[in-house]
Amino acid sequence: MIIKTLFDKTARDENFHTGWGISFLIDERLIFDTGEKGPWLMKNIEKLNVDLNRVEAIVISHDHWDHWGGLWDLLRAGKCKKIYSCKNFGDEFKYRSKELGAQLVETVDFEEIFENFYLSGQMDGLFENSYIAEQSLIIRTQNGINIITGCAHPGILKIVEKVRNKFNAEEIYSITGGFHLMDDDSNEIELVAQNLKNTGIKKIYPTHCSGDKAAAIFREKFGDGFGEVIVGENITI
Repeated sequence: MIIKTLFDKTARDENFHTGWGISFLIDERLIFDTGEKGPWLMKNIEKLNVDLNRVEAIVISHDHWDHWGGLWDLLRAGKCKKIYSCKNFGDEFKYRSKELGAQLVETVDFEEIFENFYLSGQMDGLFENSYIAEQSLIIRTQNGINIITGCAHPGILKIVEKVRNKFNAEEIYSITGGFHLMDDDSNEIELVAQNLKNTGIKKIYPTHCSGDKAAAIFREKFGDGFGEVIVGENITI
């Protein structure tokens, strides 16, 4: 299965827009998060020849501007009307989504949304000492279980633990997304990386808010299992 990076902070082709936040197209049928700015996301989508008519739903990981920034332009384009958010997203997000015609599904518990596509359910996290609700996407492929995170505000280790418990310790093949380690010190990041390595995870793709220091540590720990997230390029899971 293919994850195509629609938006992130790094691109090899200068014609792509880059910035804060992430957006992934998965199996050509689901978009996970929408980056910071609608026009930038839409330009990248156009350059990549993405057929939005094939996209069945959008998952928004959490209620921050850099993860739903492109959503409004997608909705105005009349595409991808089914949106999965967390129950505890703010009223402004919910109102704006519905005003633009979205079919908003507010998740609380773990659930399967397509065959082999799951949402972690709403998990509690902190951002700048304030509560934030967040969900992750889980995909089962022939390689194993794959986790996609927005910012991992609940903690990447807690997310992995929940997923392992739900799938009876099935092998986790990959984790991709923001791990929110950019403000952590090297010792803390080392512990996280080693813990994830010990679970048997084969592939790791830390990006966005993971931080350069974390990327270097994960690269050292995972070796060939470390991968970069680059706008316009694919990850195979």
